[in-house]
Amino acid sequence: MDVMPQQPPESPDSTEPPLEPPETGPAPPDPDPAELPPLSLRTTLRRAAMGAVAAAVLVTGAVVAVPDDEKKSAPPPAPGPVSRALKARDMGSPASLSDLTALIGDRQQWVGTHPSDAPSWALLGTAFVEWGQRSADAAYYGRAEQALKRSLDIQPGENGNTAAWVGLATLANARHDFVTAKKWGETVRARQPKQWNVYPALIDAYNGLGDYRSANTAVEKFTALHSGAPALLRTAQRYRDLGRREDARADAQAAADRATTPAQKAECLYLLGELAWERGEPDKAVAQYSAALRTDRAHPSLAGRARAMVALGRTDEAERDYKAALAGLPRPEYMLELGELYESLGRDEDARSQYAQLGTALTRDAGEGVDNATLRGRFETDHGDPAAAVKLLKAEWDRSHRSAAVADALGWALHRSGDSSAALQYATRAVATDGQSAPYMSHLGAIQQALKDYGPARRNLAEALLINPHFSPLEGPAAQKALDALGGPPADVPQPARGPASAAKPRPVAPAPQRHAPAEAPASHVLSSR
Repeated sequence: MDVMPQQPPESPDSTEPPLEPPETGPAPPDPDPAELPPLSLRTTLRRAAMGAVAAAVLVTGAVVAVPDDEKKSAPPPAPGPVSRALKARDMGSPASLSDLTALIGDRQQWVGTHPSDAPSWALLGTAFVEWGQRSADAAYYGRAEQALKRSLDIQPGENGNTAAWVGLATLANARHDFVTAKKWGETVRARQPKQWNVYPALIDAYNGLGDYRSANTAVEKFTALHSGAPALLRTAQRYRDLGRREDARADAQAAADRATTPAQKAECLYLLGELAWERGEPDKAVAQYSAALRTDRAHPSLAGRARAMVALGRTDEAERDYKAALAGLPRPEYMLELGELYESLGRDEDARSQYAQLGTALTRDAGEGVDNATLRGRFETDHGDPAAAVKLLKAEWDRSHRSAAVADALGWALHRSGDSSAALQYATRAVATDGQSAPYMSHLGAIQQALKDYGPARRNLAEALLINPHFSPLEGPAAQKALDALGGPPADVPQPARGPASAAKPRPVAPAPQRHAPAEAPASHVLSSR
């Protein structure tokens, strides 16, 4: 079976000293374990960290004499982990975890004796953000912020240090603070409109805010300035966000064909797995996720594969993959998915334990400045207090976080709390953005059913199950039961074959209110024709 061979480093101790270099020193000091990223990874990472020392010699300019007769026959030396990580950054691609670890260790040693090197502080801070994201350890975001601010103290952004501003935009996106990410990204764009590496941060910020026109423009600008797999992957992700999954699949496959590193190719294969899953093709999704893991065994594809295994009825294997994923990458969304799998199987005690772990993880991340309001709201809606979810998600909406995901979550929370008429406009908005999302269409259909708008409800429920009949081990069976109560799918919407899936207990339907509000539908957003 595929397992994740690399574990994320342990969180830095909360009592560690601030990330400050020594004031003076003629030679690099011995690394302080509290300052370096903990390298208690598996043997592969320990070896990569040792390789970083040699790579650091190259970075600092040391030269080793080679006899003339060997110069002609000796092949060029293979690039070290630090060089590979820097090359990946310059290409706009993810580095391998071992190379990223080596880069962090190298830059920390460097700023120890070059404390006024603003670009190195910015690079270190940005690397900490990436490590925090890829290890699901938000404690690194505080270290990233400290390094980025140190960089700006040495050289303000107005004096050319836009790399630190881009780092702050990336950090804000990682914390789901899309308003702040937009501010820093647009500041850089105004000064350096041809700086290609600011556009990924802007794209993520605009998507988080639900500003899809601006996201589309940013994608187009990015692809005009940058090419290759990163540009194709961004275009594929944009098409996916707009529900154009066939276009997304074509560009994701093209990106995979042009990928130049294992980590980059794994990203493309993972997206192909996600697209197959969303199309209701779990067997193809399993194949793509497994290919991503074979390409880069540290890639977080195990949870995706677990989700697809559930749809295939292979719940023992799904549980195995979820547990392995959480052991290496304890993301809260994986905890929620595993908890819902347990609930669908009638393992209520296991589900409660998983939900308790989720609550702990959300509280921990909140302490590191991460806004997980959407995920917390989804959990409260279906497994806790829907009224509390409404309050939480309305606050998120008022913060201008108006993505399709937030619109769907808020609409579903309102419906589950008993206000289906108020829910309708948000559910409609989510489907207007992505009309190929089975969860969004199922939620809209359930809300319309509660409002006694049976024709549209029947169609939307049928379309949701046609797209992906097993989109959730809990909600999928509930949607099927609701559709059966309405007489099955309309004649022009074929009913999908009911393949294997875990036995789920449908949740109760909230009572239908008597009011009915008009739907608020956003203007359509499309990418330029290809």
